[in-house]
Amino acid sequence: MAGGGGNDVQWCFSQVKGAIDDDVAEADIISTVEFNHSGELLATGDKGGRVVIFQQEPENKSQPQCRGEYNVYSTFQSHEPEFDYLKSLEIEEKINKIRWLPQKNAAQFLLSTNDKTIKLWKISERDKRPEGYNLKEEDGRYRDPTTVTTLRVPVFRPMDLMVEASPRRVFANAHTYHINSISVNSDYETYLSADDLRVNLWHLEITDRSFNIVDIKPANMEELTEVITAAEFHPNQCNTFVYSSSKGTIRLCDMRASALCDKHSKLFEEPEDPSNRSFFSEIISSISDVKFSHNGRYMMTRDYLSVKIWDLNMESRPVETYQVGEYLRSKLCSLYENDCIFDKFECCWNGNDSVVMTGSYNNFFRMFDRGQKKDVTLEASRESSKPRAVLKPRKVCGGGKRKKDEISVDSLDFNKKILHTAWHPQENIIAVATTNNLYIFQDKLN
Repeated sequence: MAGGGGNDVQWCFSQVKGAIDDDVAEADIISTVEFNHSGELLATGDKGGRVVIFQQEPENKSQPQCRGEYNVYSTFQSHEPEFDYLKSLEIEEKINKIRWLPQKNAAQFLLSTNDKTIKLWKISERDKRPEGYNLKEEDGRYRDPTTVTTLRVPVFRPMDLMVEASPRRVFANAHTYHINSISVNSDYETYLSADDLRVNLWHLEITDRSFNIVDIKPANMEELTEVITAAEFHPNQCNTFVYSSSKGTIRLCDMRASALCDKHSKLFEEPEDPSNRSFFSEIISSISDVKFSHNGRYMMTRDYLSVKIWDLNMESRPVETYQVGEYLRSKLCSLYENDCIFDKFECCWNGNDSVVMTGSYNNFFRMFDRGQKKDVTLEASRESSKPRAVLKPRKVCGGGKRKKDEISVDSLDFNKKILHTAWHPQENIIAVATTNNLYIFQDKLN
């Protein structure tokens, strides 16, 4: 079953990447995780501005239960820290998002962005080198042309495989605020980038200009009531995109309607339940991530306590709502005090849209099987990181009497959190980022 999953799947440990030490260097904290379109490559970005790409090894025919492991393929420094002298602001090198472009030739291309600048990187392999130049020595020094008495034909000789990452385009100076999303269009020629107040449309070949397609900045900044939190293009309609807001709404826009999409085509918003109204209602209703399903019929949104699935044909309410951490409702006060209430959890679909996954605290992550209406909580930890060890489902006790095997909500570690997850597009292989470690799990093959 291509990218199936859910509760009939037994998830087991496959690999963990990153240092074991308890004291974590700030630069090593993983800030984004993304599989490419085939799932053969897995990219992570970190707070130090580095991109690490892992490649899946070919399957071993003699051991079919050992599926190809992911090993480091290429590591490069994507962004450097900068300083904006006009605003006296430091610009962090932290990678906010990585998006792969579909493969067109032997090379791979990806977009990576920090708060201000987006870069298009080409990742290519070299296993041959030219030798036998007429005007150059083998070490690169130029020869005196007067000493050349014979002409040679340069030849290519095999060499050790080298993976090179080179920046092909730099898209800069288009965002006043911090970029939170980039999304490649299904025409594979354009992409969007979104910051707190604007969404821009770029052509992948043109770096010196972009088109502003959404601008929610009020004339008077004191009247500002909401910001853009995420944006994404529809997977197969190149004119359609959505953006979510800190007020819990999602707006769907059609670029055929007008050049500036300030007037949305559809507004998805669920009326608030008055019984749950509290001081924190507005903060926890802010949407931290929005993702279209692969088939383009649904979209998923993640707010602080839940995941919602919306049918694009119905704006009034979501068709499915899954509680990720209802037990956190009693803890909102302390989560507000330690700023965890502002954490931005991402979510992802499996390959055939039947299961959704998102992270939580205590290095827990949650899966919801849409067909069977079942859910499971699993943990990414060093304790269960023996090869092929099956992950045991976890349960959190919200209050009252705690059963055996349940974890009390009071003993959850809010410093350990899984914000970034990714699901292989064709198989049951998932990548889960804890603070500075990348865990890879796969289904247990009988």
